[in-house]
Amino acid sequence: MALDIDRFSHVESSLQRWDPRVKIFSLGLFIIAVSLLSSIPLAATALILAIVLLSKAQLPFHFVSHGVQFVSIFLLPIIIIMPLTYPGEAAFHVLGIPFAWEGLRLSIAIVLKALAIVITAYAIFGTSRFDVSMIALQRLKCPKIIVQMLLFTYRYIFVFIAEMKRMDTAMGARGFVKKANMYTLKVMGNFVGTLLVRSFERTERIYKAMLSKGYQGEFHTLVTFESSSKDFSKAAIVIVITLLLFTTDLLGPFPKAELAWY
Repeated sequence: MALDIDRFSHVESSLQRWDPRVKIFSLGLFIIAVSLLSSIPLAATALILAIVLLSKAQLPFHFVSHGVQFVSIFLLPIIIIMPLTYPGEAAFHVLGIPFAWEGLRLSIAIVLKALAIVITAYAIFGTSRFDVSMIALQRLKCPKIIVQMLLFTYRYIFVFIAEMKRMDTAMGARGFVKKANMYTLKVMGNFVGTLLVRSFERTERIYKAMLSKGYQGEFHTLVTFESSSKDFSKAAIVIVITLLLFTTDLLGPFPKAELAWY
């Protein structure tokens, strides 16, 4: 499935050998800095850096591109809609709708930053098992409830997808064919309701099973982490680059794409 981001976490690379705690901390700072950038040249630079980082992860191109395609589906409307809805001075009109260059610049900056963040996320979580990454987050003092929610969501989303496929196969075996009519809407409504009920029942069974095994609000693991000088050297390089990007954006000569509020 496209959602299993750690499918190739076994591939040997410099990022795969990086201590997950140090990797998440340093690249997490990079992601935060990228999200705060406001100039297109620096956003493009961040995207290039993210691609270079991803190349070090040695993840298959088709695997990453498949995930980026899903993100692009949501980013494409931004480029189309924002220049036509930006509350600034219109450069010209398209079918009577005002078109603002500042809106286009803002949308491009948003798209570049989003792609850089997604690619960096692949570099972080694609080079370590997801459960190990969550344990690393817990060691970094991330709230336990958030870590557990992320872990359970990731673990059981595949179960629910498999349940959906089984139900859809059963409906098809009974002769149901999706059409653009009220009967199909009614059946699909029952489908969603049944799925929600089954999901709720499953969560109840899982929670009771966890309680019977001594669950008290936190996970215990045998996973251990070891940091070396190489891990901290990599982190130092990432942090320096992050600071350069952020300070250049604040003090640099590049024009900033800013949203004009009413």
